[in-house]
Amino acid sequence: MHIPDGFLDVKVWAPATIAGAAVVSYALKKANRSLDGKQVPLVSLIGAFIFAAQMINFPISGATSGHFLGGAMAAILFGPWISILVMAAVLIVQAFLFQDGGITVLGANILCTGVLGSFTGYGIYWIGQRLFAGKYIAIITFFAAWSSILVAAFGVAILLALSGTLDIKTAIYAMVGWHSLIGVGEGLITAFVLRYLGQRKVIRIQG
Repeated sequence: MHIPDGFLDVKVWAPATIAGAAVVSYALKKANRSLDGKQVPLVSLIGAFIFAAQMINFPISGATSGHFLGGAMAAILFGPWISILVMAAVLIVQAFLFQDGGITVLGANILCTGVLGSFTGYGIYWIGQRLFAGKYIAIITFFAAWSSILVAAFGVAILLALSGTLDIKTAIYAMVGWHSLIGVGEGLITAFVLRYLGQRKVIRIQG
């Protein structure tokens, strides 16, 4: 759900840029304390997978795009702070090298897809694990990933509405409506990848 340049008002994207930079800076500090050196190859691999999957996108209402997100997957695997860094790195490369997502709105894209997507997916997974004592992992993972993309899409809709790009009703309908369908694919892919890695004992799930 990349927001292009020109679709957010300066009064929206400027604070979002500051907030996004602050969150990424804090995430770097948190990651330095928690990231195991043995995890680095897997983090890089998942980041590359998310990057490739996000490149397959299509326009929604002429204002942004719909695609696989990946924040829940990275957050469940590595925790939300490392996930934010993965998502930020993906978005930066896409914006500067492929013009996929705007430069001025980079902070807004990081906040919506990185922060909201990562913490929503991780939080729902964490709660589900404790409520069901480690059962129904695939279902919990699916719901966490599906919810993460909806919350991220809602965040984009709010920013578009605040900027006057779309009215709030149209923005929410376009973003959340479409991404409720895209989220099904998000959930299935996330559940499959985590199950595959778990069965091969490649990962130790966070939480």
